[in-house]
Amino acid sequence: MKYASIDIGTNTLRLLVAEVDSRGALKPLIYDRAITRLGGGYTEGHGIDGGSAERTLSALEAFKEVLTGEAVESVVATATSVVRRARNRDRFLREIEERTGIRAEVISGEEEARLSLIGVLSVLNDTSGRMLVVDIGGGSTEFIAAEGGALLGSWSMEMGVVHLTEDYLKNDPPEERELHSMEASVSGVLRELKARMEAAHMEPSLYGGGGGSTGARLVGTAGTITTLAALDQDLDVYDRDKINNYTLTRERVAELYRGLAGITMREREKILSLEKGREDLIIPGSAIVFLTMEAFGFGEMTVSDAGLLEGIIIDGVRKGAETEQTEV
Repeated sequence: MKYASIDIGTNTLRLLVAEVDSRGALKPLIYDRAITRLGGGYTEGHGIDGGSAERTLSALEAFKEVLTGEAVESVVATATSVVRRARNRDRFLREIEERTGIRAEVISGEEEARLSLIGVLSVLNDTSGRMLVVDIGGGSTEFIAAEGGALLGSWSMEMGVVHLTEDYLKNDPPEERELHSMEASVSGVLRELKARMEAAHMEPSLYGGGGGSTGARLVGTAGTITTLAALDQDLDVYDRDKINNYTLTRERVAELYRGLAGITMREREKILSLEKGREDLIIPGSAIVFLTMEAFGFGEMTVSDAGLLEGIIIDGVRKGAETEQTEV
C-alpha cells in the first residue's frame, strides 16, 4: 500500500510517497522538495507574508499533481513552526484546501519531535543508548532526548535559519560583527535549552558527549545537516544512502561554517553539493550545528536523512494496525 506525507515547513516544503510492507518497513518511492521560504517576510503583526504564501501554495499544487498520478492510501499534511505562530494561519490553511484539496494540520513542537524521532530511528544503524537529536528548521529547532529509542523529553526552541538570516546577515558576505551577533543569539538559546532541560529534571551533561558510559550520541536531521554531509563528501548529486549514518566531525563543521561565511552568495551558488535556495541559510544553520556540538561537548554528529516525513507515515501505519487489532 502507498502512503504520502507532506511537511509544510518554514523554509522547505517536502513530499514523500512510500510503500509500507507487512512488517512495517518503509520503502520510499517518490521524494520531492521545494524551498519556498514560507517564513520569509514573516512578522508577528501581519503573520505569513503574501508572496511567501503564494510560493508555497504553488508548490503544493505541483505536489497535488504528483499525488493524482499515484494510488495513495492516505495523505497526511502537517504544518510546523511559522504556521503555528502565524495570526493568519487559518486563512492560509483554508487556501491550501481550496486550491489543492489537501487538508493540512498544524502540529505542536512536541508532536513534531515525536514524529521526527520515529523517522530518524527508522534509518539509524544503532538506536541503543542515549542520544540527543537535533532537527534544525526555518523557524525553530527541535531538540529531542532519547534513550534506547524511547523519547524522554523534547524542546522546541525559537531558533530557525530563516529568521536568523533575516535578523542578522545583512551583507554579502556577512561581516564579522554580524556573525558574532548571530552566534551570541544562538548561544543564548542553547543556554535557555539547558535551563529548560534542568527544569524538566533532565541533566544536560547526560545528553552531551562526555564519552564512556555517561556520554550520548548526537544525531542530526533536516536540510541544514544533510547539506553539510553532502558538502563534506563533495557530492555533486545528492545520495540519501551516502547521507544516512554519515559522521560529521566538529572540526569539519567549523571549517565548512567559516569557509561558507567567507565567500559571496554568487560563489556559494556555484557549489554543486550545496542545495539551491539554501546558499544564505547554510550559514546560520552551520552555526547552530557547530555551537550545539560545542555547548554539549560533542566531537561528532551522526546524520539522518529521515525525519518528520517518514515518522508521519510509520506512525499512521502503526496506529492503523493497532486499531485493527482492537477491533478484532
